[in-house]
Amino acid sequence: MPTVRSFAKINLGLAIGPARPDGFHALRTVYQTIGLNDIITVTARKGSGIEIRSADARVPTDATNTCHKVVERALHSLRTSARVTIEIEKRLPVQGGLGGASANAVATLIALERALKKTLPQEERLRIAAEVGSDLPVFLVGGTVLGIDRGQVVYPLPDLPSMPCVIALPAVGVSTPKAFADWDELMTGQDAGGGKLTDSGGSDRIERFGHALSAWLSGISGASARSRGRAENPLLDLVRTGIENDFERVVFPQYPELRDIKGVLERAGALYASLSGSGSALYGLYRTRMAAERAARKLKGFGVTAQVTSTVTRAQYWKRLQVSSS
Repeated sequence: MPTVRSFAKINLGLAIGPARPDGFHALRTVYQTIGLNDIITVTARKGSGIEIRSADARVPTDATNTCHKVVERALHSLRTSARVTIEIEKRLPVQGGLGGASANAVATLIALERALKKTLPQEERLRIAAEVGSDLPVFLVGGTVLGIDRGQVVYPLPDLPSMPCVIALPAVGVSTPKAFADWDELMTGQDAGGGKLTDSGGSDRIERFGHALSAWLSGISGASARSRGRAENPLLDLVRTGIENDFERVVFPQYPELRDIKGVLERAGALYASLSGSGSALYGLYRTRMAAERAARKLKGFGVTAQVTSTVTRAQYWKRLQVSSS
């Protein structure tokens, strides 16, 4: 009965490109796994069928759940059958922009493999994950990860040192499909042609993000080659390139309280603060744990739920993933 941690992610910048014929948008983002997590337990017995259990009423327990979809595909790929029970101990918010449901699905896949004592090739894991949802593949890598295409094509970036992080969890949910629709409306209104969002405009945003990321990676490579051994966290160099989350431009006008929370994080000394994904969760990166704890207290003083955690490196992610296996 394997039990694994289902870690959350934040987005370090997110550039939205033009809408594609398949209805998705081209994206560029840097994912970063963090220490907040749900707990997933999977049991596999003889028989067939998939059962999902959770004490949280917001978690769907039918075939719409991403965990259900992943198990169906994994059993097919493994050419096996089983009566699978998935228990989800929910700690992460629903519609929070932290990838909770996606992380649950990948944790379920890993736990299922251990329960069945069978392992899928990584390529097949990634194929299944991308088929189920855009945010899933990042959780098969962990740490700092580049996401392109619609976010599901992932590339591991340098495994950077962890740093303290405050996650603000407002009592609102943001619909990602609506946020994308609002973005399209905003871009259409800004189009000088007055008709349709041009591909060049969206492509320019993607290109600028790519330039910033390339400059950052070059800086890391140069620093390593010169063996400067500086104490500065290179993660901060990334956010200082000016990368932004485009969703803030449409989510903040709809939910001004989220803009206010970002302001609290910044005034509390955040080295960088941003919406994660389409929200509603926001985060701030801090130099010390003490500074992060002070920021969390300030947020709680405004009635906002806040948790102090840290970014999780790729090595930490895989080391801490498994809770037990019995």
